[in-house]
Amino acid sequence: MSVKKAIIPCAGFGTRFLPVTKVLPKELLPIIDTPALSHIIDEAVRSGIEEILIILSPQKQYIKKLFKPNEPLNALLADRKDDKSFALANRDYGAKIKFAVQKVMNGNGMAVRIGKSFAKGEPVAVLFGDDVIYTGDGAPVTKQLIDAYESAGGKSIVGCQCVPDEVAHRCGVMITGESISDRLTEVKGIEEKPKGALPSKLVSLGRFILSPSIFDAIDKAPISDNGEVYLTDAITLLAKSEGVCAYEFEGRRYDIGNKEGYLEATVEFALRDENLRDEFRQYLKTI
Repeated sequence: MSVKKAIIPCAGFGTRFLPVTKVLPKELLPIIDTPALSHIIDEAVRSGIEEILIILSPQKQYIKKLFKPNEPLNALLADRKDDKSFALANRDYGAKIKFAVQKVMNGNGMAVRIGKSFAKGEPVAVLFGDDVIYTGDGAPVTKQLIDAYESAGGKSIVGCQCVPDEVAHRCGVMITGESISDRLTEVKGIEEKPKGALPSKLVSLGRFILSPSIFDAIDKAPISDNGEVYLTDAITLLAKSEGVCAYEFEGRRYDIGNKEGYLEATVEFALRDENLRDEFRQYLKTI
């Protein structure tokens, strides 16, 4: 079954970016002039995704404005005959975009669970709103995972990379089984934010292709001490019931949920921009 739908959870408070996230969702923080969420949607669409469900919290309805016309701005740009700016302000993302609200902050597993009726029994891609991944001229990460899903016979796929240990301890780390190919590995389970020795070097980095069984697995997943249901715990249940694979994707991942990752993304995207890179590179040399 082809993967044509994606869920993007965007319900978190973004407390690491206070005070700006008191008024502006972190998913709208710009990498130069483009909201991080736009980069994530672009990745999904370039991967063949046709329908996207964005999961919001009640406090983040502002995100919807990104996809609606700003009539006073449009009138101004039309009056100026500024066609380029008008096109930027009214861009077509190339997919049907819907919204749902996570009323209670009870975990990313429950955020994905909201998308059950949206999925309608189909597999879904899940792209976390904290992660922007640059692949240049290569295949977008979601497309890499869709291809892996098809080659693995419809088993759920967790997008992974090997990262430094200090980063791994903040993420879900794969408990691995047999190696299937150079980049595809059987997953026995996922240990969320391990405090001791790491079970492997493969770390989940915010990209998944999940079989339709994920929603039943979320219903059966344990509730953590903080009252949240983690998607990784549901995937661990799937690994035991029908099999899950980790795919080591190619791409430069930026964790824009923390300040260092956000700054790295801004600097490196600026150095790739043909209109900015020369002067910006010269500026960096003066620091």
